[in-house]
Amino acid sequence: MMKIIRWLDEHIEKVFLVFFSVIMVAVIFLQVVMRQLDHSLSWSEELARYCFIWLIYIGISLGVKEQKHVKIDALLVVLSKKGQTVLHFIANLFFMAFAVYVLIFGYELANQLLQFGQKSPAIQIPMGFVYMATPVGMGLTLIRLVQHQIKLIGTFMDKSSKIETISKDQERRITS
Repeated sequence: MMKIIRWLDEHIEKVFLVFFSVIMVAVIFLQVVMRQLDHSLSWSEELARYCFIWLIYIGISLGVKEQKHVKIDALLVVLSKKGQTVLHFIANLFFMAFAVYVLIFGYELANQLLQFGQKSPAIQIPMGFVYMATPVGMGLTLIRLVQHQIKLIGTFMDKSSKIETISKDQERRITS
């Protein structure tokens, strides 16, 4: 059971991203072929658009997981490692607050659309499923932010002991 959980933790975003990418590319390719045969598909662009929306929100989570999201690090270069860790921690707290806000209101909006029964024009899927990309993506992002915060706390605790060890080693070299 733990192997499955670890595998999901490591690969869940990538599985969703590959799934939605394959669907999107296949549908767009099919649309191009069908247009060449003078038989345009009415639903292909809509499905590709909805896959792209899901790709964006799942991609946010992967970016957070791999620490490849956009950030300005001008302040980080002047801080010590300990200061950088504290700044990352504080920035993640703000990001977590934003993720919770978007998750809550995104879920409320998606739930309202599901209750209203609004459907997409061409493929007739409930629009609530399309809008559910927001809370699902932000939920995964929130999980990744919590994981990163735990790592930062561990790093902060470990770094303080390593800093003391390094300074003692440097002190020994100087005195010898």
